[in-house]
Order: sequence, then structure tokens, then C-alpha cells
Amino acid sequence: STGAVNSFHSSFTGLGGGITMLGMQLGEIAPGGVGSGLYGMLIIAVIAVFLAGLMVGRTPEYLGKKIGPREIKLAALYILVTPALVLCFTAAALALPTPGNSMTNSGPHGFSEILYAYTSGANNNGSAFAGLNADTQWFNTTIGLAMLLGRFLPMVFVLALAGSFASRRPVPETAGTLRTAKPLFTGVLTGTLLIITGLTYFPALAL
Repeated sequence: STGAVNSFHSSFTGLGGGITMLGMQLGEIAPGGVGSGLYGMLIIAVIAVFLAGLMVGRTPEYLGKKIGPREIKLAALYILVTPALVLCFTAAALALPTPGNSMTNSGPHGFSEILYAYTSGANNNGSAFAGLNADTQWFNTTIGLAMLLGRFLPMVFVLALAGSFASRRPVPETAGTLRTAKPLFTGVLTGTLLIITGLTYFPALAL
């Protein structure tokens, strides 16, 4: 998260380059992610509790508060905003003729250069994959927009979610309440994270 690297990303294998992007695409919640990683994990926890509640037929509860439609909508908006920025800007850069001239490499490696640039801009510190000439009007503008919107829009949704939770009355814990401090919930949380990220980014990473 500091921008320090000990090797050039462009020298990595396809798998190695994909892992560098996947860590950011997970929402910086892996060890080493700072800042937004905490509330990113809390959003995933809210969705995991909601899915678990659907599976057992109970109204989901988290931290003593019921999760309603408003909370799920805000969590869904948080989940969708960053991938939408990354994937839409990447698609636009590849579809237009001028941005493609900035790629040093063609094919999958060139695609990785552009995907990494927007992934890092929206999720991390805006570093480059190396091999991409990002000092152009197109990339300066679009990566700047990805960085601006990718930082502040998720914060808006998280603060709105916190306010929605704060306005709800606490509910007592019952025998049917999902225990979030158990290994079972850890598995549900991990599965939810991988499924959400997989459905969103894996098609692009597979290229």
C-alpha cells in the first residue's frame, strides 16, 4: 500500500501478475491492506450474514442489529461501484484506438497492463504494471477519475450503512442467531468473498 515494490510487475508470470491484481480486487482485505480493508471486510460480513440467514430462513442479524433491505442495497452498491469503474474503464481503453497505442506489449500481457492500472487506481495507490505509457491525456484523466470515485463513493455507502445500522434498535441474541466468532462463519465469510470476487473479476483475470 506504500507503493514500494521489490520486483517489476511486468516481469511476473501470468499467474504472478494475476495475484498482484487479485489482492487489490478483493478490496484490500488481505493482510497488508490498510485503511479501507477494515470496512471492506465488514461489508463482506454483512453480506455473508444475509446469505446465511436466507439459507436457514431467518431474518439476518449482525452486531445485534437486524439487516434489512436498505442495508443490503447499500452493501451491494459498495460491492459494485469499484468493479464497475475498473472494468468499464478497461473496456473503454481497449475499445478506443488511441489508448491502445500506450501498450508496450500486445495480447494478454498488454490487457494486464491496462487492467492493473485501473485496478490499482481504484483500489490502491495508482501504481503501474510497467510497460504501459500512462502519461497520456486519456490515462491521466480516466485513472484519476477511477481513483477519485473508487475512494469516495465506497466511503459514502459505508457511512450510509453505518447510519442505517445506528438507527435500528438492538435485538436480543437468541438460539437462532448466527455466531460470528465461530469457524463456521469464517468459512461462510471466505466463501462469500471468493464468490463475489470470482463472479466479478475472474473472467477478466482469465484473459
